[in-house]
Amino acid sequence: MNRENMEWCVSMPKVELHAHLNGSVRNSTLFELARALGEKGVIVFSDVENVIMKDDRTLHEVLKLFDLIHILTTDHSTITRITKEVIEDFASENVVYLELRTTPKRNGSIGMSKRSYMDAVMEGLRAVNSVDVDYCPTGLKNDTVNGTARKKIYVRFLLSIDRRESTEAAMETVKLALEMRDLGVVGIDLSGNPIVGNWGTFLPALKFAREQGLYITLHCGEVPNQEEIKAMIEFLPQRIGHACCFDKENWKKLKTAKIPVEICLTSNIRTETISSIDIHHFVDLYKEKHPLALCTDDSGVFSTSLSGEYGLASSAFSLGKTEMFQLAENAIDFIFSDDGVKANLRATFKASVEKLDL
Repeated sequence: MNRENMEWCVSMPKVELHAHLNGSVRNSTLFELARALGEKGVIVFSDVENVIMKDDRTLHEVLKLFDLIHILTTDHSTITRITKEVIEDFASENVVYLELRTTPKRNGSIGMSKRSYMDAVMEGLRAVNSVDVDYCPTGLKNDTVNGTARKKIYVRFLLSIDRRESTEAAMETVKLALEMRDLGVVGIDLSGNPIVGNWGTFLPALKFAREQGLYITLHCGEVPNQEEIKAMIEFLPQRIGHACCFDKENWKKLKTAKIPVEICLTSNIRTETISSIDIHHFVDLYKEKHPLALCTDDSGVFSTSLSGEYGLASSAFSLGKTEMFQLAENAIDFIFSDDGVKANLRATFKASVEKLDL
């Protein structure tokens, strides 16, 4: 994709619905934090130094980076810093609505509970100063500073249940989400290693979340477990992520149910879930006008951005500017927020049409 088109993708307003907080950390921040851990003897810095600074990581290197991030993110101040930077990075490329998902962690050695982990996340959000952040259901009272309208980003949180967790731990995460509703926690995500855990383990917590009015999205079909995929579709979550390894029967069920799909192109290629971009299921869903949204998954680990994902879709599938804009605007329909926020976002998109020369 040429530079001019990429700049256009950056300038277009965008909606991000599948972004893992800890997978979106900057390379420069990872480098700095890893070097500090190396000096303390916690890790061998030379083992990860080259991997951190690469942009075209292999699957093995991607997994190595995830292991490093897991070590780094068991510290409150690190979580706060990463949250601030991630929100500012998305805002800088004109993401106007962001749903960040994260698995609340517990680390007894430093007194970290799932709640204190999320408190550190909220501290990072409140530290953002490059843009106005609307994170409460009631919104900000004042979107101006010194009488001048500032750029604004809506941020909402999804708490992730890790597939390694027990039913009790999953229920604890749901209850934490309910406690933090006033702070912009709107839903539950099920994620983690797709070959670990059993769907039935998480079902009680997910049912409880639904009964309490929380939105639900599921990582679905990252591996070809058709029985689980079928059960997930029949649960009818508000959205699913990836949808890579469906058989014909489940593909048909998905389309009939019209469950919106969070599409992560670069992630699917880098993790080798999809062998090449030209056979990506985006094309089939897009042609049939199935609800979908382009997303990053882990912008740091996969060296991408939401603008980059639109650029990739444009070049791989011959989408013009009007099609990209419509794709971005359509994602508003699938956000986990109220009609007032949707109306405000549509107004933002409408106001940008002239500037984008559409």
